Amino acid sequence: MNDKILTLIEAAQLLAIPGSDPHDAEVQLADAIESGRLHASVKRWATEQWEGRLLPGNINRRETYIDRAELQDWLARRLT
Repeated sequence: MNDKILTLIEAAQLLAIPGSDPHDAEVQLADAIESGRLHASVKRWATEQWEGRLLPGNINRRETYIDRAELQDWLARRLT
């Protein structure tokens, strides 16, 4: 995949604090996507397709893509 595009899993791994549960970062990203604060190309699970722990909006963590620049912008806005 393009190094400028991350899956939600990859973005969460970048955000996760060592020793923490990456799912917490996935939930933060999903919340930001759902609220419109973070742009992403979103794929959602149908109810019967859920895999593992759920994310807000039934977001598919493997097939939702975030542009690295969008992620950086979102992180910068969070710090201000």
